[in-house]
Amino acid sequence: MDAFLAPFAEVRPTDVVDILLVTALVYAVVLWLRGSRASLVAFGVLLLALVFSAARALGLQLTTWLFQGFFAVFLIIVVVIFQEELRQVFERVALLGLRRSVRAEAPREVTDLLVECLGNLARQRVGAILVLPGEQPLSRHVRGGIELDAKVSIPLLESLTDPHSPGHDGAILLSGERVSRFGVHLPLSTNFARLSGFGTRHAAALGLAERTDAICFVVSEERGSISVASKGEIRRLRDASEVAHLLRELGELRAAATPSLWRRVRWLDLVGAFAAVLILWFVLVPGARPSILRVEAPVVVTNVPVGYELEKIDPPEVEIALSGPSRAFYLLDKDAIDVTVDATLANLGRRTFAITSEQVRKPAAMTVEDIAPAQVRISLASKQNRPGA
Repeated sequence: MDAFLAPFAEVRPTDVVDILLVTALVYAVVLWLRGSRASLVAFGVLLLALVFSAARALGLQLTTWLFQGFFAVFLIIVVVIFQEELRQVFERVALLGLRRSVRAEAPREVTDLLVECLGNLARQRVGAILVLPGEQPLSRHVRGGIELDAKVSIPLLESLTDPHSPGHDGAILLSGERVSRFGVHLPLSTNFARLSGFGTRHAAALGLAERTDAICFVVSEERGSISVASKGEIRRLRDASEVAHLLRELGELRAAATPSLWRRVRWLDLVGAFAAVLILWFVLVPGARPSILRVEAPVVVTNVPVGYELEKIDPPEVEIALSGPSRAFYLLDKDAIDVTVDATLANLGRRTFAITSEQVRKPAAMTVEDIAPAQVRISLASKQNRPGA
């Protein structure tokens, strides 16, 4: 137990900072996996890693060789499969450094205007998509459209969504109190389970909501209903009055982004991330530091010539200095270390044998640095001269 706790006695302030930073990173990755399609793949990779570890422990050479080839190209596979998710992660990291003051709730007059406009469009069964950007940039995800930069008004929005308007089939991008662009093409979602019962406009709105933190309002020209796509989800609203509630909620969340963070912490995931990082630190950091241990190893004589028996070993034990990573010594069984002397040549008169590192039985992670004494003398007695023989 003392050997197990020894590394923790060497913890330095830099180690504490190191552990906390990596814990935060691992926790962020866990949250990302929970919210993306990568979670199932990550679980599959974890199972493969466990099989690989078991194969190495059991000495399954062919299985180990195959898995080594797989993990050698694993990073390339991850980049190819999750290129969109990785782009989002890097964008969010960049936004942490570029983020301005958190945007507050939209002006009341704009909220009222959107509620009235969406209600009118729903009653008239005029299809439309209104996009309210969040903190993440949309330029990489949207195509086409016409720059406008005009103040939001009901007549303007109704004219842009008029079925005879050239931009009717595209989305309208809002920016605060202004319409920045209309007739914009959004990426289509392929999540057919969530899109059951929805049309192409809804697929476009969900596609953008899956890739960014934008909120998209959709009016269906077939049903005359209003739907909202946000955070990778889409749902129908009962009526236009829910739009005001959603916008108010959005403003409150943004205005109180920092305090609400701790209320939404997944403590089980955080504790799990901390435990995993602590184990990694235990194995990789203090466990990787070089260490030297001196042990008394017994001398074992083998291949005693026929007709002889071992009478004496001088000395019966030798001191061996072993070096290696500290983790190799944590649970070391000293009884598993010994020195083997081959007595095959003893019948030719040889009695003193030099000891080399090749004769020392030890864990593979350790290296023999010194042996003292470097030779042993063995005494053999003839069985024929033994009294009563």
